[in-house]
Amino acid sequence: MKKDFDGWNTRKKNIHERDTADVYFYEREIWWCSLGANVGFEQDGTDEFFERPIAIIKKYNPQIFLAVPLSTTSKQGKYYAPLGLIDGRDAVAILSQLRLLDCKRLANRIGILDESVFAELVERTIKANFRGLKSSPPPLRGGGKP
Repeated sequence: MKKDFDGWNTRKKNIHERDTADVYFYEREIWWCSLGANVGFEQDGTDEFFERPIAIIKKYNPQIFLAVPLSTTSKQGKYYAPLGLIDGRDAVAILSQLRLLDCKRLANRIGILDESVFAELVERTIKANFRGLKSSPPPLRGGGKP
C-alpha cells in the first residue's frame, strides 16, 4: 500500500505551528488525533487529515500524554481491548501501538470512557506492554559491551 508521506509532512508542519492555549485534555478521554502516515506496521491515521481516535491513558503535563489508538476493525487477542461503542461504532484499543503524543495532534474530543472500562484498559495495556520485562538486556552479539 502506497502511503502519502508528502501529504502528511505538509499537514505535520501545520500541526507543529498550532496554538494549544485552548486545548485541555484528561485521562479517560477519547479524541480524534492526527497520527500521520507512519513507517511499516505503525498505526496510521486515516483520511486527508491522517486522524484516528485515541484513548488517553496518562497525562504527564498540559502538552504531553500517553495514548493508544483505536480501531473499528474487529480484532481479538492479548494486544487488543474492546471498548464498546465509540462515536457510534464498536471500537477496540490497539495496545501494542502505545504512543507518547503532543496535544498539538488533538483535533476533536469524542467522549470519555466509563471508569470501569478505563480501569480495564489500563490493566490490559500494562499487561500487554510491561509485564514480564526483564531488568537487564541480553548480551550483545559478538560479546561487545553495551
